[in-house]
Amino acid sequence: MNKLHVLLFLMINLLLPAEGAELKFVTHDFPPFSYESGGTLSGAAIDIVRQTCSEIEISCPIELLPWKRSQFKVRRGHVQAMLVIGWNNKRAQWLSFSPPLLKTQYGFFVNRSNPLDYLSLSDLAGARVGVLESSNTFSHLTKIRQQMIESNLKPISIQGIHDNNLVFKMLDNEGRNIEMIYSNRDVGNTLIVNNNLKNVRYAGPNEELYYYIGFGRKHADKELVERFNNGFMKLQQAGVIQDILAQYNLEGVEPD
Repeated sequence: MNKLHVLLFLMINLLLPAEGAELKFVTHDFPPFSYESGGTLSGAAIDIVRQTCSEIEISCPIELLPWKRSQFKVRRGHVQAMLVIGWNNKRAQWLSFSPPLLKTQYGFFVNRSNPLDYLSLSDLAGARVGVLESSNTFSHLTKIRQQMIESNLKPISIQGIHDNNLVFKMLDNEGRNIEMIYSNRDVGNTLIVNNNLKNVRYAGPNEELYYYIGFGRKHADKELVERFNNGFMKLQQAGVIQDILAQYNLEGVEPD
């Protein structure tokens, strides 16, 4: 092999992803952030992961599973990362977090027969509230209930539902044992459109927050995670992430 061939060989290998450079991701049905359409995974967070992995030239398979199983697979190290996810203290014990992908809201949805415009906890007194179980919204709603007790307000009753589509259909059908839903605003509005729900509306925000990718602390390669995060921030600085989010009418985060 002459010197030219050696040089070409080295250049090609430098451009190719390192063997075994892979981050495995798991997500769940959470439109507009992640969902399956025509047998293909789509959504704002899916596009962000794919674009970032292309930028840093690593393989990033993504699997869609129920949320409980997604968390189980990250904890056991079957995959290294999950998306999208809100930050809380309990999760921070076993996950490290990417830079924030986007800004969103948690708030309350009601049946259109309910005139409520949510402003304060007193608006919730005694209400039956549905929420996706094993979710960050469930944790936040539990805290809201405790705040109501401490404020001498009649607390809400919480009904955890395993499926977001189901809980919104319940509210559309004149409540069906729930009076409100506590949900991500963007998810709720997407589910209303996708399920053609005519009787559900957003009553107002309770909290603004960011969504992230969570990487398993025990099993994700720290150097590869850092490489991913740096690639994401590079795309964010270039405006690529904001362009992806704009396609889904989602709000980006200003880069540092």
